[in-house]
Amino acid sequence: MLTRSTLFGQTREPVTRPKGSLLKWIGSKYSMAVEIASYFPKDYGTFFDVFLGSGPVLATVAPNAGVGCDSFSPLIEIWRTLQVSPEKLKSWYATRWREVMKEGEGKKVLGYEKIKASYNTNPNGADFLFLCRSCYGGVIRFRKADGYMSTPCGPHTPIDPDSFASRVDEWHARVRGCSFVCGDYAESMGMAKQGDLVYCDPPYSHSQGILYGAQSFNLSHLLEVIAACKKRGVYVALSIDGTKRSGDMLCDLPIPSGLFEREVFVRVGRSMLKRFQMNGQSLEKEEVSDRLLLTY
Repeated sequence: MLTRSTLFGQTREPVTRPKGSLLKWIGSKYSMAVEIASYFPKDYGTFFDVFLGSGPVLATVAPNAGVGCDSFSPLIEIWRTLQVSPEKLKSWYATRWREVMKEGEGKKVLGYEKIKASYNTNPNGADFLFLCRSCYGGVIRFRKADGYMSTPCGPHTPIDPDSFASRVDEWHARVRGCSFVCGDYAESMGMAKQGDLVYCDPPYSHSQGILYGAQSFNLSHLLEVIAACKKRGVYVALSIDGTKRSGDMLCDLPIPSGLFEREVFVRVGRSMLKRFQMNGQSLEKEEVSDRLLLTY
């Protein structure tokens, strides 16, 4: 474990991120998870990651007591299977990888489309696991009207089953102290008690409207829930739009005065989502920084 229990909860020690990501995910905080975790309190109770996604911050913290929450049920199916049946997770991936790759790299797209059709007929964690690792840039894009996943196959070759299995083993060890909840972030944040720590990485309002969950996300409501957490003594860290551009507009969100005690900027690099939207162009001018807002 990367945290240790004390009389007051869990004390943060220097952390390391997993050697590789489990899920391929646009907007993932994998590259900056260690830096983000460095701003967390020294002592806290239960760690809550309430917009779980691919979970790099949760896995980096590897808490003794943690809760991962997401409203997307196929994703939570993956996380729960990782925790209770890692061999099944390996089998899900290996079966689909071999089915797609058996015809050779040139016919990979046909296999991908077959799995995508299976998923769209019956959304499930097993199909979604492979799709998120093999779709273009990890851009999980759903049609708002009916939830149809429309992301095309990526040009890369998905990692082989042996490499994926080794990641499963490491991630399984890192989340063994966690429970996983399928539901609204407000419900999970309502469970947090004085001295607990909540990390929020919500959809980004200006740039991620095409991604899952983003269409219905309301930042104002999240800020109200954060205020309620702060009032009862819960620590909250919020990753949100920083020095990112949407078209010609610099994103600058109106954050209520007094809600957060500190603001730091974490450099991300170039926007993969913007590259997807602009057909793979190199984007030297699209450098991105995230804001990390802290209530403590």
